[in-house]
Amino acid sequence: MQQNTLHKPVILWLFIVMLMVYAMIIVGGLTRLTNSGLSMVDWRPIMGIFPPMNLEQWQAVFETYRLSPEYQQINRGMSLDEFKYIFYWEYGHRVLGRLVGVVFFIPFAFFLFTKRVKGSLAVKLGIAFILGGAQGLLGWYMVKSGLVDVPRVSQYRLAAHLSLAFFLLCYLYWICLGLMYPRKRNLDKAGFVGFSVFLLVLTSIQILFGALTAGLDAGLMYNTFPDMNGTFLPAGSFAMQPVLINFFENPVTVQFTHRILGWALFFSVIVLFVKGLMSKVSGVRRFLHAALLLTVFFQFILGVMTLVMAVPLQWASIHQAGAGVFLLLAVTNLYSEYRYS
Repeated sequence: MQQNTLHKPVILWLFIVMLMVYAMIIVGGLTRLTNSGLSMVDWRPIMGIFPPMNLEQWQAVFETYRLSPEYQQINRGMSLDEFKYIFYWEYGHRVLGRLVGVVFFIPFAFFLFTKRVKGSLAVKLGIAFILGGAQGLLGWYMVKSGLVDVPRVSQYRLAAHLSLAFFLLCYLYWICLGLMYPRKRNLDKAGFVGFSVFLLVLTSIQILFGALTAGLDAGLMYNTFPDMNGTFLPAGSFAMQPVLINFFENPVTVQFTHRILGWALFFSVIVLFVKGLMSKVSGVRRFLHAALLLTVFFQFILGVMTLVMAVPLQWASIHQAGAGVFLLLAVTNLYSEYRYS
């Protein structure tokens, strides 16, 4: 059996898993934006797949929630119907995570048994399965941080949870690219590998600071652009000691950093696009550079609109979705350079 024919069902399966992971990221963001993430105060990996089935079960679950810090400090007086709304967001997020695990594991076991997946590919996909399990554990570790004292999840754990989700998405995508377009040497050398690595790293850091911005609700302050309420760098940006901690715990500094990284990413893509035009690169590469430029432009505009409108749910969700699209384009761009390097 030819290699391409052998891998076609594997590639299709991986793209389905990727689509589900991407959906998980979007639903996770909406869960955060609707303040639903702390509505389920326990973690039951098996039995948790079943929601409350009757009024008695709903009241029992609601009563448990009413003992949580979030209810006591923020949502006191919430009705059962209001609770159901936030519960179903978190419940949907968790169930989707379990479905991703099932959709990955069953075909993976089948492909291993039929030897469509073997050798280094089997090892790579085994690592992906472990990363998926770690993502579930990290999600609960994140939720736990908001169930004691202050009803808000740790921005560090939120950033780690989101970063691992995006990493898993890119990891699966890189495997797919390797199966679809095996590496070729000394053909039409591009010369932009280093810059493409830089672009991907910068994109990853920007996503990390986007998560920190969300975790600290930093987007709800300084809702003007390009200035921050009339100043370039507001007072109090480095009020915390040591100074480095401001970049992770000070909402003012975190939002400022997210803005600066946005500008840096925007101009970096322009540089890549111009370099491509001035070099003898293939049409495919130029198309990728143009796609990156178009996507970063719309992503930049989305970010500004989300900020000035004080983070409306729809705009914030689209902004996060756009980050995933841009990240995958950056991975594609890097692979196109790496393939011929």
